[in-house]
Amino acid sequence: MKITDVRVITFRTHADRWDIGHGRLLPNAEVTQTVTCIDTDEGLSGYFLGGGKHGDQDGLNVVEAGLLTGRIRELLLGQDPFDREMIWKWLWVANIPEVVASVVDLALWDLAGRAFGQPAYKVMGGARDRVKCYASTYPNIGAPQVYADHALECQAQGYTAYKIHPHYFWNPETGTPTPGRPSNIKADIETCRLVREAVGPDMVLMYDVWGTYHTLEETIKVGRVLESLDFYWFEHPMPEYRVESYVRLCRELSIPILAPEIAAGGVFTRAEWILRGASDMSRMDVRRGGLTGCRKTAVVCEAYGIKCEIHMAGWGNLHAMGATSEDTSEYYEKGLLAPGVDYDAPHPYLRANCDPMDPDGMITLPTGPGLGYDIVWDYIDDNVIAR
Repeated sequence: MKITDVRVITFRTHADRWDIGHGRLLPNAEVTQTVTCIDTDEGLSGYFLGGGKHGDQDGLNVVEAGLLTGRIRELLLGQDPFDREMIWKWLWVANIPEVVASVVDLALWDLAGRAFGQPAYKVMGGARDRVKCYASTYPNIGAPQVYADHALECQAQGYTAYKIHPHYFWNPETGTPTPGRPSNIKADIETCRLVREAVGPDMVLMYDVWGTYHTLEETIKVGRVLESLDFYWFEHPMPEYRVESYVRLCRELSIPILAPEIAAGGVFTRAEWILRGASDMSRMDVRRGGLTGCRKTAVVCEAYGIKCEIHMAGWGNLHAMGATSEDTSEYYEKGLLAPGVDYDAPHPYLRANCDPMDPDGMITLPTGPGLGYDIVWDYIDDNVIAR
């Protein structure tokens, strides 16, 4: 089997979104989505939907799509699509942007699963068929009490864990954007206290400030509160280009520090952080190395006896978890969620979503071949922007 084409179809769709700059709902907002297609001479194709900032839910930009259909297409024509490891390495050493290389890897895993009639995680080597999940909020969903009320709603829906993205570049008192300095640690601490009081001692709570605390002192201050409230982890609290600050933070706090989240370099960067003692848990997702890169990172973490928690929702991240033991990758991040956002609304270009939650707060892995997509091609054709 040989690769004969690499195509990107860009199309319009709609979904609820949250305007984090103004702290408000954007119902049924227009979204630009892409489907990347890798075709072969045997009539079999692999697909990946998305690659943008919301992972599966937003598409590649024009530059990224052009790279796929230009330079990368020329590299892949005539290659065996099952040589995923070779192609992953090629794209790494060619300094291809991580998200673009990841889309190639994911489409190739989808193709492999379709070829064998098995879900991608089974082709990788299945570890489990169901995973724990947590409700993950948008940032800036409102004042501290709004988070507490939202956490109660999620608990009533069956979620057993809840993660707070607090107030980023936004003043919760005035509801207006800010430059991010000073940090909102007073409101953030109040949010964490109110959420814990609302949901009680048994719900697992996580906290992710997305690198917006810029001093070690304020980070430690919030971390001490999280420890007293029995939060499970403290995620990406400071900018990730200051690794020594993370080394010092891990020494100061007993709550596990989960990082790096967005630092470039995939498995290689995360291995360095582990060796430096800059995090207690590692963070990875399929936008930073594809399924191949996620699996490599999980193996490194397993060898060192630390968690490799998977970042963001989506089809690829679910398959990465399905091929990894719960001892290493415990929780699936379902979201982003906010009051009024219907995350579970079906996408019109798919006949089923990837992550409906079971009544016990678990998610069952997709069972279709490859990544598990059942694509509504008529919808895509009717809403095409570019091919």
